[in-house]
Amino acid sequence: MAAAAAAAAAAVGGSQSPQPEVPAPGLALDKAATAAHLKAALSRPDNRAGAEELQALLERVLSAERPLAAAADGEEAAAASGGGGPGAAEEEALEWCKCLLAGGGGYDEFCAAVRAYDPAALCGLVWTANFVAYRCRTCGISPCMSLCAECFHQGDHTGHDFNMFRSQAGGACDCGDSNVMRESGFCKRHQIKSSSNIPCVPKDLLMMSEFVLPRFIFCLIQYLREGYNEPAADVPSEKDLNKVLQLLEPQISFLEDLTKMGGAMRSVLTQVLTNQQNYKDLTSGLGENACAKKSHEKYLIALKSSGLTYPEDKLVYGIQESSAGTSTLAVQGFAGATGTLGQLDSSDEEDQDGSQGLGKRKRVKLSSNTKDQSIMDVLKHKSFLEELLFWTIKYEFPQKMVTFLLNMLPDQEYKVAFTKTFVQHYAFIMKTLKKSHESDTMSNRIVHISVQLFSNEELARQVTEECQLLDIMVTVLLYMMESCLIKSELQDEENSLHVVVNCGEALLKNNTYWPLVSDFINILSHQSVAKRFLEDHGLLVTWMNFVSFFQGMNLNKRELNEHVEFESQTYYAAFAAELEACAQPMWGLLSHCKVRETQEYTRNVVRYCLEALQDWFDAINFVDEPAPNQVTFHLPLHRYYAMFLSKAVKCQELDLDSVLPDQEMLMKLMIHPLQIQASLAEIHSNMWVRNGLQIKGQAMTYVQSHFCNSMIDPDIYLLQVCASRLDPDYFISSVFERFKVVDLLTMASQHQNTVLDAEHERSMLEGALTFLVILLSLRLHLGMSDDEILRAEMVAQLCMNDRTHSSLLDLIPENPNPKSGIIPGSYSFESVLSAVADFKAPVFEPGGSMQQGMYTPKAEVWDHEFDPVMVILRTVYRRDVQSAMDRYTAFLKQSGKFPGNPWPPYKKRTPLHPSYKGLMRLLHCKTLHIVLFTLLYKILMDHQNLSEHVLCMVLYLIELGLENSDEEESDEEASVCGPERCHDSWFPGSNLVSNMRHFINYVRVRVPETAPEVKKDSPASTSSDSLGSLQSSRRPKVLQRENSGTAQVFSLVAERRKKFQEIINRSSSEANQVVRPKTSNKWSAPGSAPQLTTAILEIKESILSLLIKLHHKLSGKQNSYYPPWLDDIEILIQPEIPKYSHGDGITAVERILLKAALQSKMNKRIIEEICRKVTPPVPPKKVTAAEKKTLDKEERRQKARERQQKLLAEFASRQKSFMETAMDVDSPESDIPMEITTAEPQVSEAIYDCVICGQSGPSSEDRPTGLVVLLQASSVLGQCRDNIEPKKLPITEEEQIYPWDTCAAVHDVRLSLLQRYFKDSSCLLAVSIGWEGGVYVQTCGHTLHIDCHKSYMESLRNDQVLQGFSVDKGEFTCPLCRQFANSVLPCYPGSNVENNPWQRPSSKSIQDLIKEVEELQGRPGAFPVSISSETNLSKEMESVMKDIKNTTQKKYRDYSKTPGSPDNDFLFMYSVARTNLELELIHRGGNLCSGGASTAGKRSCLNQLFHVLALHMRLYSIDSEYNPWRKLTQLVEEMNSQLGNEEQQPEVPVLYHDVTSLLLIQILMMPQPLRKDHFTCIVKVLFTLLYTQALVAVSVKCNEEDRSAWKHTGALKKNICDAEKSYEVLLSFVISELSKGKLYHEEGTQECAMVSPVAWSSESMEKYLQDFCLPFLRITSLLQHHLFGEDLPSCQEEEEFSVLSSCLGLLPTFYQTEHPFISASCLDWPVPAFDIISQWCFEINSFTERHAEQGKALLIQESRWKLPHLLQLPENYNTIFQYYHRKTCSVCTKVPKDPAVCLVCGTFVCLKGLCCKQQSYCECVLHSQNCGAGTGIFLLINASVIIIIRGHRFCLWGSVYLDAHGEEDRDLRRGKPLYICKERYKVLEQQWISHTFDHINKRWGPHYNGL
Repeated sequence: MAAAAAAAAAAVGGSQSPQPEVPAPGLALDKAATAAHLKAALSRPDNRAGAEELQALLERVLSAERPLAAAADGEEAAAASGGGGPGAAEEEALEWCKCLLAGGGGYDEFCAAVRAYDPAALCGLVWTANFVAYRCRTCGISPCMSLCAECFHQGDHTGHDFNMFRSQAGGACDCGDSNVMRESGFCKRHQIKSSSNIPCVPKDLLMMSEFVLPRFIFCLIQYLREGYNEPAADVPSEKDLNKVLQLLEPQISFLEDLTKMGGAMRSVLTQVLTNQQNYKDLTSGLGENACAKKSHEKYLIALKSSGLTYPEDKLVYGIQESSAGTSTLAVQGFAGATGTLGQLDSSDEEDQDGSQGLGKRKRVKLSSNTKDQSIMDVLKHKSFLEELLFWTIKYEFPQKMVTFLLNMLPDQEYKVAFTKTFVQHYAFIMKTLKKSHESDTMSNRIVHISVQLFSNEELARQVTEECQLLDIMVTVLLYMMESCLIKSELQDEENSLHVVVNCGEALLKNNTYWPLVSDFINILSHQSVAKRFLEDHGLLVTWMNFVSFFQGMNLNKRELNEHVEFESQTYYAAFAAELEACAQPMWGLLSHCKVRETQEYTRNVVRYCLEALQDWFDAINFVDEPAPNQVTFHLPLHRYYAMFLSKAVKCQELDLDSVLPDQEMLMKLMIHPLQIQASLAEIHSNMWVRNGLQIKGQAMTYVQSHFCNSMIDPDIYLLQVCASRLDPDYFISSVFERFKVVDLLTMASQHQNTVLDAEHERSMLEGALTFLVILLSLRLHLGMSDDEILRAEMVAQLCMNDRTHSSLLDLIPENPNPKSGIIPGSYSFESVLSAVADFKAPVFEPGGSMQQGMYTPKAEVWDHEFDPVMVILRTVYRRDVQSAMDRYTAFLKQSGKFPGNPWPPYKKRTPLHPSYKGLMRLLHCKTLHIVLFTLLYKILMDHQNLSEHVLCMVLYLIELGLENSDEEESDEEASVCGPERCHDSWFPGSNLVSNMRHFINYVRVRVPETAPEVKKDSPASTSSDSLGSLQSSRRPKVLQRENSGTAQVFSLVAERRKKFQEIINRSSSEANQVVRPKTSNKWSAPGSAPQLTTAILEIKESILSLLIKLHHKLSGKQNSYYPPWLDDIEILIQPEIPKYSHGDGITAVERILLKAALQSKMNKRIIEEICRKVTPPVPPKKVTAAEKKTLDKEERRQKARERQQKLLAEFASRQKSFMETAMDVDSPESDIPMEITTAEPQVSEAIYDCVICGQSGPSSEDRPTGLVVLLQASSVLGQCRDNIEPKKLPITEEEQIYPWDTCAAVHDVRLSLLQRYFKDSSCLLAVSIGWEGGVYVQTCGHTLHIDCHKSYMESLRNDQVLQGFSVDKGEFTCPLCRQFANSVLPCYPGSNVENNPWQRPSSKSIQDLIKEVEELQGRPGAFPVSISSETNLSKEMESVMKDIKNTTQKKYRDYSKTPGSPDNDFLFMYSVARTNLELELIHRGGNLCSGGASTAGKRSCLNQLFHVLALHMRLYSIDSEYNPWRKLTQLVEEMNSQLGNEEQQPEVPVLYHDVTSLLLIQILMMPQPLRKDHFTCIVKVLFTLLYTQALVAVSVKCNEEDRSAWKHTGALKKNICDAEKSYEVLLSFVISELSKGKLYHEEGTQECAMVSPVAWSSESMEKYLQDFCLPFLRITSLLQHHLFGEDLPSCQEEEEFSVLSSCLGLLPTFYQTEHPFISASCLDWPVPAFDIISQWCFEINSFTERHAEQGKALLIQESRWKLPHLLQLPENYNTIFQYYHRKTCSVCTKVPKDPAVCLVCGTFVCLKGLCCKQQSYCECVLHSQNCGAGTGIFLLINASVIIIIRGHRFCLWGSVYLDAHGEEDRDLRRGKPLYICKERYKVLEQQWISHTFDHINKRWGPHYNGL
């Protein structure tokens, strides 16, 4: 103990020395002892001495002067770096702290001890951005609830609505927190309420921590103070801040580790952080320590420069004004108008003039609120926690600090303290955020903290009550927006007093306000908080003030002259701002106004909303006319008002009239929303086209699913409310005036429109009528229940298109606030979906695009629920309406309900809520009836600018009116009282039912005097005949009433004016002043058009008669309408008749007439009367003109058709004659028989069509034809394995995949083994390569001339618009079928395969044939084309050979030990043939049982390929002394001489040769075309070798006893006649021959047991021999099929051997089928069997003398490879994801950002990772070259998508994992559970095996080696 005490004393003594130094090494060793001593001293009851001692030690160890100063200035650094640089000192300090905390023990033991006392009730794991977490809506109470993966998987969430998500801002795990989630969802670890069984913490365990930690944290704070330098004027100083943070990394990490020790340590930390006394003692800066003083000064400066005051400084706010622009940014006082908040920054000073005045006005409004000043400006820190947060903000939320502060949250006491601190700093956070250059990162970090604090209702309520949270938030938001206000230009530009936010400012453009708004929305979701807000009038006023900043923002002015130069994209910012800052808080508030008791809240909101609106109208000087050519889509105040009204009526049973303003206000309220609806029509009519695309973007966003229920729906609802309360005539005329189509509504056939161009009239009229239909039939807020709304929305979306589940969720507008109750994916959504739609499972067409699972409407939905009005309202693109109608038409055709082109069906509506009954008065007002009458008349008379759509809407309105008429037969005269108006002369009453039958005889119209008709007729008399002609150019305008029976000229505009003035009871003079001047400059005043004169039109029609005539017109027959009730009186009793529900215009008219008859007997009678008078449908004169037009049209069409036919015929004949002449010139051979020399039969040449020039002909040497081919390197063959069990993708550390058992690996080992012991050149003939990186050749079957191809490539090279392939690499697409290709394989001139003269069997003996074969092989280059004379053909053959070589990498071509040896090329070439044959075999399923022609039909190019290979193979002659043919067919005399030459390596023994390779070598060495008998001869000879190999292999596999048994049985039969064809005899001979060598001797006893425990029966022996030979027979049969065009027979699997051997001519023809088949009977030995076998065995024996082991290994060949497969994937995607997304890369040992895994071999790679880049190739590209020779199939772990790399291109293939609704989830955005789709995976595997990625997938792009 003494030693320790001495050491401690030394330490204390040391602390006086002025220069801090690192404690001496001796002392370092004694840290533990010192700590133990101090702990003991402190444990005594009187521990003052110990405490002082400890303080002194800490003072010395943790002296804050060292590190940062050291980092900053050179001299001090030199002084301080006693111990290895500035870092060493901190290390030392940390070591000391750890020692002291542990009190002398080991730090790790200490940690473990503390952890034992952790009452872990909460998980609280903190994560940063990009972490994968889970959210379960079933378990969550707060919508922000999230769980870490571990807690999620440990809990039980089966069947819950959960998803996985990638955290954007970071978060923390809520497991165990019952405020945020239900306890049922807690995981196993956090379910136990743990307080009970955790023992109490022993006092001395954490005693040292309580002493040490305050000093440590203070030290940290001092560092932070020291390091902070106020950034200079505008220079961002992030560099310096980051430097400081880097230095502090270890300290903060140390604190973070402490928090992870669990609850016990957290509560100590909480004490330390919140203890005010500690803070006061340490930081007051009053001690004699200079260093502490300095740090305190820096702290005060930092406070000041942040525009905050330290209350002790007693600054008077007023004094600050003068220094507004000075360098130390002054405190933002409010006493005077110092300009807006932002103006204190020097950067804003340019625009001070305008906005300062505005700032003053705004400021005055705010300053009444006394709280502000303190909220914004005063900060007093009383504890470490507060100052730590201050610096965290100052340093812009460094991730480490944020994590530390959040890690402490599980401590309840800390949570409250921290939340209060956070709120206290809220204003400061906002200021820092605004100035920040990294506002995005900072926003995320802020939300990361705030969401943890404010999601908890209890906490939010507490802070609201104690810290004025709501006041703070609203004030801070208001302030934030005030910095970017500009003057509004809406309405009255000069005198407007309204200010709006400027959407171009960074604050809005970058969404900087997002964190604050999201916090606000978050706290409003808590009922207790929202109630306080709704009760606090002051807050509501402030909030409406805030909302009004957005009212009218982003104003659009229509460009009338030229196109706008710069399309501003500010509208994104504007829509986002309104949705986030206004609408979402509104939905939050609305969610708490659901019951009757909350009426008061609604009244409050509505009251202040109306006040704000009134202020707004005053500020923009609004009277009654909106300014023309202006529109803003942003009216949040209107929408607040509308939504609260709707809620009041729907949920709170409020009386609507009690919350509505007076008529004048209603008139004002309707103007702007109506202006938006008219502007929508204008935008769609292309009237705003000069404003660029962005205006269309706005119109689309306004109705888009995420915005519509906060934008267009409230607007339309508000208009419905206004319409239901205002005078209907006034409302209707306002609509037509806004839509600028008033002038069109005249009976005259011509008019002039003063405000609209003629080409826009039709679409604007359609717009106006459609708007009226929507207004009158939409019931979203007028009485539909939530479920009905959901159903209607869903039906509308499904009718437009089939939809996936996720797109439906996305398209159906849900309440933006997640707490609103309609949760997406909730029960009601699923139940409604299953009621209205059928699920179509995903379809897989190979080669087609991958389909997703879709929902499609049920038949009864089309039948009864298809609602065109809803569809029109919800379509973003106009084409969707058309799409819905097309689908509807198709449904009616299919179900046989209606054959023609139907009209949109009329749908019954939900009944109106009683409060809105007034809306239906619109349908029963004379103004509308006059418009409908006029339009029907105009349509009947074929006036211009009307369309079927107009008629459809007119009929829809009439039908709506009939459906909603109140009184059956009203007393019509009753309604005439009241002031008379001009439209009373049209109709007597206002009920549509009675007005329909009212006949109108004459109508006065105004026409221009210049009209020729006017001049002809002198006075306008009322006689009918003179008026028949006067129908061309009339113009209706206002007239006084005259008492003839003539309906007056009717003016909507004047009517509306009159109404307006009646309602606003002002003196007439005032009204005149207000209204008149405004009108004159915008509209031509009623009478001012040039010289108008009045004319009277004879009409004599009623609406009913017009409808009947329309029926005639539409059906094209006179008198087509016959009242149905005359035949069937039943119709009147049960009116719902299905035959009327679907159909076209005719059906609609019939339906309306039926309804009119039903409503009144008078109508019924009148209809019958009209039908009796057979009237011609339209005046005759007009008819002729119209008919003439249609007749002309028909005739013209007919003539055009005839002309076209004639032209086509001519063209065809020309083409034919051209082809004939071309053929004559090109190919004399086709007609004239060739001169044939000897007795050869006639050869027909193969004829090819060139797909480029269209000519046909043979391929010649001068002008060769070629096949379009795609060459690609392939390693598919190498992936065959010999075990049946498929390999699985590894999903645990234990499962690994080793490539040892793949075909490629086995062949590699074999070749290198041979190369070790035998002569290189001979080794390269004994095997095939190309298992990996072999070249596969495929063709689409089209041919072209090679010169045509060259010019085609030239044109592609010059064509700039290339997609996906590189012409420089020779890539192109087949000109005919567009299949991808990269070379042309020349067709060898000569015969057709089919009738080949060489095919006839010959009678020559096998010996003669063998000789011929040998001679032919010996003749080098005996080729029809001599190589010396370079022809075009031979050049092409050479170039294609070059292409084939370049297709694969060098490492897959060079296997020779001497690089560049010709043997290499030789090996490569016959291996290409082998690769293509083997692959074809695999495509056929691995055997030839199915037989038939080649799977690709005509598409095989093996024949052409063989010619090219043979030509090149024959350039290399094999040394004739070693031609394997000799060894196979001749006995060598001097056997012993071979053993003599020891020094050079021997050649490969024949029995080690690969027989299939020998076959290809023999055939390719022969001159082409080959004769069939030569082929058969070669096959027979090779079969003898193969069979011998099989016997040898069997003998090696048998054990000793079996061997001797076989040897014995065979020896007995040796002398029978057919001994050479008996396998027993041969086997026994082989065994006896090989026994002479050491082959069998080496075996140990244990090994033989291993080889084959089963005794071999003769059946198993026969089966083994057949299986051994089958692969060779299959390849040979395929080859024969391609060379000689013979079909392959099909057979059962058991008989494959016998069928193939007879097909190859191995089986003697006389062979009887009765016997059980014996493979040996196929043998045909060219020389005595026993002699040749003993010769072959001798070679083996001489090798095994030295290398018995290897000799044996080489004999056992694995011949049975299974088909290649991709790795098997697990059922659930999550298993893959959880294992791989955190797995570290084996190369760079980091967790990759984009991990991927190869589906062929299971290798884990970094996609795009620069870490694993090698020579500019990223890892995936490299792997695709190594694993697949350029083809890679990768599963991207984070996206669930498969990506294909093919050479230099790549494509996204799609996903093989689908969710429960059959959809992909690319990038895991939805995070729903995904399951393997076996069909898709099969398609992928199929494309891989058949090498068709290039053909099937269309979207390829270059990857530039960057994947």
